[in-house]
Amino acid sequence: MLEEVERWLRSRSWSAADRPLEQLLAAKRQSGRTVSVVLPALDEEATVGTIVATIRAELMTDAVPLVDELVVLDSGSTDRTAEVAAAAGANVVHRDAVLPRIPAVPGKGEVLWRSLLATTGDIICFVDADLREFSATFVSGIVGPLLTDPDLQFVKAMYDRPLETGDEGAGPGQGGRVTELVARPLLNLHWPQLAGFVQPLGGEYAARRVLLERLPFPVGYGVELGLLVDALHTVGLDALAQVDVGVRKHRHQDGQALGRMAAAIYRTAQLRLARGHLVRPRLTQFDRGEAGFVPRTTDVDTEERPPMADIPEYAARRAA
Repeated sequence: MLEEVERWLRSRSWSAADRPLEQLLAAKRQSGRTVSVVLPALDEEATVGTIVATIRAELMTDAVPLVDELVVLDSGSTDRTAEVAAAAGANVVHRDAVLPRIPAVPGKGEVLWRSLLATTGDIICFVDADLREFSATFVSGIVGPLLTDPDLQFVKAMYDRPLETGDEGAGPGQGGRVTELVARPLLNLHWPQLAGFVQPLGGEYAARRVLLERLPFPVGYGVELGLLVDALHTVGLDALAQVDVGVRKHRHQDGQALGRMAAAIYRTAQLRLARGHLVRPRLTQFDRGEAGFVPRTTDVDTEERPPMADIPEYAARRAA
């Protein structure tokens, strides 16, 4: 590990308990900064309501006004995600209602990008909507450093990701298979300054709006790696940090979904390594059919949205 990264680990890695809520509220009052929490959601009716209710009950009260805005960005759910989230107290916004002149494409990064136009906070905190046994420290832990240290721009959560009991390799820290097999090797080989991030692909992170609006957003699974790499190049390692929030339990993807995720992440890295000729972005996987294995080929997410600061509607709102 680079000496620079060892130093960064000592100075930019914390626990959520290092900053009590009282300290965060005092820092927020002093700075006047506002906080928006965004939950990108696609068919998450089983979990989104509990997450929203927890944030509202613990971080959006008169006694603890840490979060100013809570938005669920619905990515085209076919279940009751929007209804459940609204009933729990979230402002639910459909992906297609934001910036309608640009047709939306499927993908997590697409809704994260559009959320910049659907929110107003100075600090934006992203939280995946499939978390189980959710704790409000997932929000307060990663927002905290941005409220207390003006030099920080981007903070990721770190945690254990156990697989379910009975899964192969189940146990503490055994989740995050795409991280260990794809993202971590890529980062260590090509961006060794980022080798200290425990969960580089984690969906829980917070950043200042003034940074996010300057970054391109890969529309699909590559968004977390893309934002992390681009944040490093934009503001430098010392403006990045991570906070331990405990244990993350969520719905795990099957092997083929992980393969598609891995391909998109590799493609995102490839785009950042060389903007010249690139291989065809297609992935072939196999399903067993009655007559044997059947190939199934899908496109790998390649599109990226430009920095939101370049979008006229966003610039007009900021100027208003």
